[in-house]
Amino acid sequence: MGRVSQAQAQENRMRVVDTASRLFREQGTQVSVADLMKAAGLTHGAFYKQFASKEALVDEATAHAFAQLSQRYTAGLEHDGRRGAAQQTLIDTYLSVEHRDDAAGGCPVAALAGDIAREGGGPEARRVYAEGVAGFAGFLATDDEDGLVRLCTLFGALVLSRATNGSPLSEEILEAAHAALSEGD
Repeated sequence: MGRVSQAQAQENRMRVVDTASRLFREQGTQVSVADLMKAAGLTHGAFYKQFASKEALVDEATAHAFAQLSQRYTAGLEHDGRRGAAQQTLIDTYLSVEHRDDAAGGCPVAALAGDIAREGGGPEARRVYAEGVAGFAGFLATDDEDGLVRLCTLFGALVLSRATNGSPLSEEILEAAHAALSEGD
Protein backbone atom coordinates (compact mmCIF):
# COMPACT_ATOMS: atom_id res chain seq x y z
CA MET A 1 0.00 0.00 0.00
CA GLY A 2 1.41 3.39 -0.98
CA ARG A 3 1.78 6.54 1.02
CA VAL A 4 -1.30 8.65 1.51
CA SER A 5 -1.43 12.21 0.24
CA GLN A 6 -1.07 15.11 2.62
CA ALA A 7 -4.77 15.91 2.15
CA GLN A 8 -5.74 12.29 2.92
CA ALA A 9 -3.49 12.28 5.99
CA GLN A 10 -5.18 15.46 7.26
CA GLU A 11 -8.61 13.95 6.58
CA ASN A 12 -7.60 10.78 8.46
CA ARG A 13 -6.34 12.86 11.38
CA MET A 14 -9.63 14.75 11.61
CA ARG A 15 -11.56 11.47 11.44
CA VAL A 16 -9.51 10.15 14.38
CA VAL A 17 -10.02 13.36 16.38
CA ASP A 18 -13.77 13.37 15.70
CA THR A 19 -14.07 9.67 16.53
CA ALA A 20 -12.02 10.11 19.70
CA SER A 21 -14.09 13.11 20.73
CA ARG A 22 -17.27 11.05 20.47
CA LEU A 23 -15.84 7.90 22.08
CA PHE A 24 -14.23 9.81 24.96
CA ARG A 25 -17.57 11.52 25.71
CA GLU A 26 -19.40 8.21 25.52
CA GLN A 27 -16.92 5.81 27.18
CA GLY A 28 -14.23 7.96 28.80
CA THR A 29 -10.62 8.58 27.91
CA GLN A 30 -9.63 5.04 28.89
CA VAL A 31 -10.75 3.84 25.43
CA SER A 32 -7.81 1.97 23.93
CA VAL A 33 -5.95 3.29 20.91
CA ALA A 34 -6.71 0.02 19.11
CA ASP A 35 -10.47 0.35 19.71
CA LEU A 36 -10.41 4.01 18.77
CA MET A 37 -8.59 3.41 15.50
CA LYS A 38 -10.90 0.51 14.66
CA ALA A 39 -13.90 2.79 15.20
CA ALA A 40 -12.26 5.37 12.91
CA GLY A 41 -11.70 2.70 10.28
CA LEU A 42 -7.92 2.99 10.38
CA THR A 43 -5.07 0.77 11.49
CA HIS A 44 -3.52 0.91 14.94
CA GLY A 45 -0.16 1.80 13.39
CA ALA A 46 -1.64 4.85 11.67
CA PHE A 47 -2.23 6.42 15.09
CA TYR A 48 1.48 6.93 15.73
CA LYS A 49 1.95 8.59 12.35
CA GLN A 50 -0.60 11.20 13.39
CA PHE A 51 -0.15 11.70 17.15
CA ALA A 52 2.81 11.79 19.51
CA SER A 53 0.80 10.07 22.26
CA LYS A 54 -2.69 9.25 23.40
CA GLU A 55 -2.46 12.24 25.74
CA ALA A 56 -1.95 14.47 22.69
CA LEU A 57 -5.09 13.01 21.15
CA VAL A 58 -7.05 13.56 24.37
CA ASP A 59 -5.94 17.20 24.26
CA GLU A 60 -7.03 17.62 20.66
CA ALA A 61 -10.28 15.67 21.06
CA THR A 62 -11.22 17.78 24.10
CA ALA A 63 -10.63 20.97 22.13
CA HIS A 64 -12.68 19.55 19.24
CA ALA A 65 -15.61 18.70 21.54
CA PHE A 66 -15.64 22.21 22.99
CA ALA A 67 -15.38 23.77 19.53
CA GLN A 68 -18.47 21.80 18.50
CA LEU A 69 -20.30 22.96 21.63
CA SER A 70 -19.34 26.56 20.95
CA GLN A 71 -20.55 26.30 17.35
CA ARG A 72 -23.91 25.02 18.61
CA TYR A 73 -24.54 27.86 21.00
CA THR A 74 -23.16 30.60 18.78
CA ALA A 75 -25.28 29.29 15.89
CA GLY A 76 -28.32 29.98 18.08
CA LEU A 77 -27.20 33.59 18.41
CA GLU A 78 -26.67 33.98 14.68
CA HIS A 79 -30.01 32.37 13.84
CA ASP A 80 -32.18 34.16 16.39
CA GLY A 81 -30.10 37.23 17.14
CA ARG A 82 -31.43 37.40 20.68
CA ARG A 83 -29.25 36.04 23.43
CA GLY A 84 -32.11 35.15 25.79
CA ALA A 85 -33.92 33.13 23.12
CA ALA A 86 -30.69 31.35 22.13
CA GLN A 87 -29.99 30.54 25.78
CA GLN A 88 -33.49 29.13 26.26
CA THR A 89 -33.19 27.01 23.13
CA LEU A 90 -29.92 25.62 24.45
CA ILE A 91 -31.47 24.92 27.88
CA ASP A 92 -34.42 23.16 26.24
CA THR A 93 -32.08 20.99 24.18
CA TYR A 94 -29.58 20.37 26.97
CA LEU A 95 -32.23 19.18 29.42
CA SER A 96 -33.88 16.83 26.95
CA VAL A 97 -34.14 13.06 27.03
CA GLU A 98 -32.42 13.01 23.64
CA HIS A 99 -29.35 14.79 25.03
CA ARG A 100 -29.35 12.60 28.12
CA ASP A 101 -29.28 9.52 25.89
CA ASP A 102 -26.57 10.82 23.51
CA ALA A 103 -23.43 11.11 25.58
CA ALA A 104 -21.24 10.61 22.49
CA GLY A 105 -22.72 13.63 20.74
CA GLY A 106 -23.46 15.56 23.90
CA CYS A 107 -21.87 18.15 26.10
CA PRO A 108 -18.16 17.72 26.87
CA VAL A 109 -18.60 19.53 30.20
CA ALA A 110 -20.65 16.65 31.59
CA ALA A 111 -19.06 13.82 29.64
CA LEU A 112 -15.40 14.61 30.30
CA ALA A 113 -15.50 16.06 33.82
CA GLY A 114 -14.55 12.87 35.63
CA ASP A 115 -11.77 11.99 33.20
CA ILE A 116 -10.30 15.48 33.26
CA ALA A 117 -10.48 15.52 37.08
CA ARG A 118 -8.59 12.22 37.13
CA GLU A 119 -6.15 13.63 34.58
CA GLY A 120 -7.42 11.53 31.67
CA GLY A 121 -5.54 14.01 29.52
CA GLY A 122 -2.63 16.21 30.35
CA PRO A 123 -2.31 19.84 31.39
CA GLU A 124 -3.40 20.94 27.91
CA ALA A 125 -6.67 19.00 28.14
CA ARG A 126 -7.30 20.53 31.58
CA ARG A 127 -6.60 24.04 30.20
CA VAL A 128 -8.89 23.50 27.20
CA TYR A 129 -11.59 22.07 29.47
CA ALA A 130 -11.38 25.05 31.85
CA GLU A 131 -11.57 27.51 28.94
CA GLY A 132 -14.52 25.59 27.49
CA VAL A 133 -16.37 25.68 30.82
CA ALA A 134 -15.70 29.41 31.15
CA GLY A 135 -16.89 30.07 27.60
CA PHE A 136 -20.07 28.05 28.10
CA ALA A 137 -20.77 29.83 31.39
CA GLY A 138 -20.19 33.14 29.63
CA PHE A 139 -22.78 32.24 27.01
CA LEU A 140 -25.26 31.35 29.76
CA ALA A 141 -24.71 34.61 31.66
CA THR A 142 -27.62 36.97 32.12
CA ASP A 143 -27.84 40.52 33.41
CA ASP A 144 -28.40 39.04 36.88
CA GLU A 145 -25.74 36.31 37.05
CA ASP A 146 -22.43 35.26 35.51
CA GLY A 147 -23.68 31.94 34.11
CA LEU A 148 -21.79 29.61 36.45
CA VAL A 149 -24.90 28.78 38.48
CA ARG A 150 -26.86 28.07 35.32
CA LEU A 151 -24.05 25.87 33.97
CA CYS A 152 -23.77 23.99 37.26
CA THR A 153 -27.52 23.38 37.21
CA LEU A 154 -27.38 22.09 33.62
CA PHE A 155 -24.33 19.94 34.31
CA GLY A 156 -25.64 18.50 37.57
CA ALA A 157 -29.05 17.74 36.12
CA LEU A 158 -27.59 16.00 33.09
CA VAL A 159 -25.14 13.88 35.08
CA LEU A 160 -27.77 12.89 37.66
CA SER A 161 -30.31 12.17 34.94
CA ARG A 162 -27.85 9.92 33.13
CA ALA A 163 -26.97 8.14 36.37
CA THR A 164 -30.65 7.49 37.19
CA ASN A 165 -31.69 6.65 33.60
CA GLY A 166 -34.29 3.90 33.61
CA SER A 167 -36.08 5.24 36.67
CA PRO A 168 -38.79 7.90 36.79
CA LEU A 169 -36.37 10.11 38.73
CA SER A 170 -34.25 10.63 35.61
CA GLU A 171 -36.86 12.65 33.76
CA GLU A 172 -38.01 14.36 36.97
CA ILE A 173 -34.48 15.72 37.39
CA LEU A 174 -34.48 17.12 33.85
CA GLU A 175 -37.90 18.67 34.33
CA ALA A 176 -37.00 20.24 37.70
CA ALA A 177 -33.81 21.79 36.34
CA HIS A 178 -35.66 23.01 33.25
CA ALA A 179 -38.31 24.67 35.42
CA ALA A 180 -35.65 26.31 37.61
CA LEU A 181 -33.74 27.67 34.62
CA SER A 182 -36.84 28.81 32.77
CA GLU A 183 -38.41 30.77 35.63
CA GLY A 184 -39.52 34.20 34.54
CA ASP A 185 -39.01 33.48 30.84
